[in-house]
Amino acid sequence: MLRLLCRSSAGSQTLVRWARRSQRGGGLLLHGARSCTSSRRCHGTGSGEVNGQPAENGSGNALYRDSVLLPKTEFPMKLTGQKLLDRELQIQQECGFADLYSWQRERKAKNKFCLHDGPPYANGDPHVGHALNKILKDIRNRFEMLRGRQVHYIPGWDCHGLPIELKALGDLGTSGLSPLQIRQKAREFAEGAIARQKAAFQRWGVMADWDQCYYTFDGTYEAAQLKVFQEMHSKGLIYQDYKPVFWSPSSGTALAEAELEYNPEHVSRAVYATFPLVTLPPKIASQKVNVSVLVWTTQPWTIPANQAVCYMPNAQYSVVKRADNSEKFLVATERTASIAALLGTDLQTVGVFAGSLLEGGICKHPTIPDKQVPLLPANHVTMVKGTGLVHTAPAHGMEDYSVASQFKLPVECMVDEDGTFNELAGPELQKLSVMTEGNDKVCFLFDDGSKVKDIQIIWTRLKVRVLPESARSSLLTMLDRRTYWCISRQRSWGVLIPVFYHKESGEALINKYTVSHIAQLFKEKGSDCWWELPIETLLPPEVLKKVKAGAASDYVRGEDVLDIWFDSGASWAAVLEGTFESDSRADVYVEGKDQIGGWFQSSLLTSVAVRNKAPYKSLVVHGFAVSEKGEKMSKSVGNVVDPDVVINGGKGPTEPAYGADVLRWWVAESNVFSDVQIGPSALSAVYLLEHSEIPARKPVTDAYSEFDAGRVIRVLQAFITRELSSFYFSIIKDRLYCDAEDSLGRRSCQTVLEEILDGVTRSIAPILPHMAEEVYLHAPGHDKEETLFKSGWIKSSSVWRRPGLEEAVEGACAIRDSFLSSIPGKNAARYDLTVAIEPGLLFELMESLQEEPTSTTSQLAELMMAARVNLATKMPRDLDPEALLNHGTFLINLEGGVIREESAYSIAVTPTSAARCPRCRRYTANSADCLCPRCQSIVSQAH
Repeated sequence: MLRLLCRSSAGSQTLVRWARRSQRGGGLLLHGARSCTSSRRCHGTGSGEVNGQPAENGSGNALYRDSVLLPKTEFPMKLTGQKLLDRELQIQQECGFADLYSWQRERKAKNKFCLHDGPPYANGDPHVGHALNKILKDIRNRFEMLRGRQVHYIPGWDCHGLPIELKALGDLGTSGLSPLQIRQKAREFAEGAIARQKAAFQRWGVMADWDQCYYTFDGTYEAAQLKVFQEMHSKGLIYQDYKPVFWSPSSGTALAEAELEYNPEHVSRAVYATFPLVTLPPKIASQKVNVSVLVWTTQPWTIPANQAVCYMPNAQYSVVKRADNSEKFLVATERTASIAALLGTDLQTVGVFAGSLLEGGICKHPTIPDKQVPLLPANHVTMVKGTGLVHTAPAHGMEDYSVASQFKLPVECMVDEDGTFNELAGPELQKLSVMTEGNDKVCFLFDDGSKVKDIQIIWTRLKVRVLPESARSSLLTMLDRRTYWCISRQRSWGVLIPVFYHKESGEALINKYTVSHIAQLFKEKGSDCWWELPIETLLPPEVLKKVKAGAASDYVRGEDVLDIWFDSGASWAAVLEGTFESDSRADVYVEGKDQIGGWFQSSLLTSVAVRNKAPYKSLVVHGFAVSEKGEKMSKSVGNVVDPDVVINGGKGPTEPAYGADVLRWWVAESNVFSDVQIGPSALSAVYLLEHSEIPARKPVTDAYSEFDAGRVIRVLQAFITRELSSFYFSIIKDRLYCDAEDSLGRRSCQTVLEEILDGVTRSIAPILPHMAEEVYLHAPGHDKEETLFKSGWIKSSSVWRRPGLEEAVEGACAIRDSFLSSIPGKNAARYDLTVAIEPGLLFELMESLQEEPTSTTSQLAELMMAARVNLATKMPRDLDPEALLNHGTFLINLEGGVIREESAYSIAVTPTSAARCPRCRRYTANSADCLCPRCQSIVSQAH
C-alpha cells in the first residue's frame, strides 16, 4: 500500500498527491491520497505516460497490464462539505481524542512538560483569537506527548469581572438586585459562555481532560487565591491606603490598565501654569528675584490636587525674563528655546543653577489660597516636553504617588466616584465634572500649568526566556511603571476581599486567622457564602479569640471584590502548586501580546511576592488575529471571521466548509509572533502557495520546541517537493511497478516508503491530528486498535546508518547533475551514460552502487534514470565521436572531515541503441517486439 503525503511539482509524477483540496481550490488539507498515476496512465491502457515516456495504444501493451504492480488504497481521494466534517468527527471518536490526555497522564514518563493555560474570559462566543491561542498551545502539547513526555495542561476560564456583570444584567442594571441575585445572573452568563467556548475548543481537536478544567469562580480556586492573598498580606505587601487608580465613573469601579479603552479621537487640553516661589531655595536666595515656577500639563483638572513641583537634580535650570512684560520664570535651561517659541516672546537668561540647588524652595499653590507646596527632586522628570518642572498630584498619577510616598506628602482625592469634584476642591469646583466644565473652570483659576510624566526605569532581571525576545523589553517597561497595584473593585461579581470593619471605629479586621477561616469556607461553599452566612459563622468565637477582637456583632463585612487580574494571576497557586515534585513552575505560558500588561504580569507579581520566583520558565507572546487588510476585526466593519464558519462553512460559495485541520494549518503556517491575517482569500490561498525559496533546514523537533510550526511546514514541504517528488519518486517508479512482487529491490523500496510515510505523518501530526490519525488507520505495520498519538514520535534506527552510503549517493547525484545538464530538456531514459573515474575513493563509492562494468538495472543506473550506465576508470578508446562529454569534481567528506578527498570524473552521453520494452517502457530491450531481460523473466515466472 503506497500512500505518501506529498505535493506533486509541476510536470513531475508522484506516487500520491498531497491530499485533497477543498471546495473552490480551498487549500491543501494533507488528506487522503491515491496514486496520481492512475490506471489510465499506465502500461497498455491508452494514452498517458509511464516512467516519463508517452504510452502508446496497442493490443500488445494490454498483454502485460496485469503484470504491472500499481498502487491501490482505500484512502479517500477527496472529501468536501458534510462528508469532510463527518469524517473528522468520526476520527475524533475512533481515535479517542477525548481520552488521549487522560491516557498520557497515566503512563509512566521520565520527563514532564507543563504548559499552563491562561484563562480566556467567559464573556462571549469563541473567536479566531481563541483559535490562534488554543491551537498554538495544542500543537506544542501534542508534540511533547508524541516524544514521550507527560503533558500537564489544564484549561481554565476567567469567570469574574465587570464586563460579565454588565452583560449578564443587560438593561436591568443593579437597581433593586441584591449582591447574590447579581452574582447568580453573572454566573449563569459565564457558564453559558464557557460551554460554548469549550465545545469549540474540543471541535478544534485541542487535547485536554475537558471534565477537569479550572474556573476562577470555583470554591477551591477561590480558596487558593485567598491563600495567596493571605501570604502577601502577612508580608505587608497588601495594605489599605489611598492611591491613584484608573476609575470608571459610569461603572462606579476601579479598572485595571489592561481594561482601559482609549478614545483615539480625544484631544487633551494642554496648558501652562505658574507657581510663584514664596521661598527661594537657600542656595540661590541671594539672587533676590521674584520668580514663578512654570509647569505644563495635559490634565488641568488635576491642578487643585497638587502637592509639590518636581525637578531633576542632575539637570540645569535657568531664571528667564520675558521680553514683553518682564515676568520671570524658573525653567529647565534646555527647554528655554521651546518655551520662548510657544510664548511668542524672547526670554532673557537672568541666572543659571544646577538642579540640586533648587532643594528647599517653596511655591504658592495656584488655585488654593494660603496653600504652599515644596520643590522636590524626582528621577521621573524629563526634558522631552514641557518645562522640566513637573506638577505633582499624588491622587492622580503613579509617579506623583511615588513622590508622595517618599516625602510623606498628603494624598488628597478631590474627585468623587461619579467623576465630579468634591468639597475638598472648593465651592467653585464642587459638583463639576472633571472632564468637562470642571476642567474648563480650573483653567480660569490660574494662568498656565504643566505636568511631565515619564517612567522611572528599574531594570528587573528575570531568569525567564521570552519568545520573541523583543517582547521582553515591553514586559520590563510595564513592570517598571507598576510600583503599586490597586486590587480592590467595587462590584458584586468577584472574589470577596476577606476584610471586616468595626461598626464604631471603622477599623479593618484582617489577618491570617480570619483569612484562613474564610478561605476554608469558600473552599467548602463557594464565595457566595460571604452573603449567605451570618456574621457569626464568618467570624466564629475561636477566630475572634485568636485575634483578641470583640464579638462578631461588632463588625460588618466588606463589600469590595478582588481585581480579576488578581483572580487569574493566582492561577499558578490553584493549578500548579503541588503538581511537580521539585519545581512548581510551568515550562511555558503562551498568550497574546495584550497579556504583557495583564496575566503575564499579574502572575509574575503574585508568584514573586509569595514564592520569590516566577511562575513560568518561559513566555511565548503571540500576535492578534486581524483581517486580511491587517485591521482589527469589527462586526460593524464586517470583517469578523468566525472559526465555526471556517470549519462548518457559511451561507455562500465563498465560505466553504474547511474542517478543523485547515483552521489548525492556518495557525501553524502563520508567523504567530506578529499579527496574523485571516479571511476568505487568505484561507483559500495560503494552502496553495509554493515555496520557491527553501529556508535553512533545522530538525522538526527544534522547530516545534520553539513554537515555530511554520518552519515545520516549510521543512516538510521542501523535503516532499524536492527530495521525494522530484527525485526519489522519479527513480523508484520502475522497480516499484515493474520488478517482481517479492523482489528484494521492490520490497526494500516499500520499506523505505513506509518509513517515509510514518516519519512525515508523525511530523505533521501535532498540526493536523485528524488527517494524521486517518493516515495511520490505513497504514500497515501496527495493530488496528493502536492510534498514532499513542505510538510515539519518529523512531530512527542505526540500521539506516550505513557508512559511506550517504556520500555514495551524493557523489552519484553530482554525476547525475552533469549528465542531465548535458541533455537539457531531453529524456534521460533514451541515453546511455559512461562514467570514467580514476581509481580512488570516489570510484569505490560508485562501485558500491554498481558492481559490474555495465548495467541497466544497477542502483547507479536507477539514480541516473539512464538506459544503461558504464562505469570505468578511464574513457574507452572506441567512444562514439558524437558523444556529449562533460567533466566535474566531487569533494568526499567522510567521518566528520577526517577523510577528505576531491575526485575528478568525466562522463560521455550517447543515444541508446536499445529498444523500448513494451512492459516497463524502459529502453532496455533488444528489439521493439521483445521484452527486456528483466521483464521477460518476471512474465515467464508468472506463467
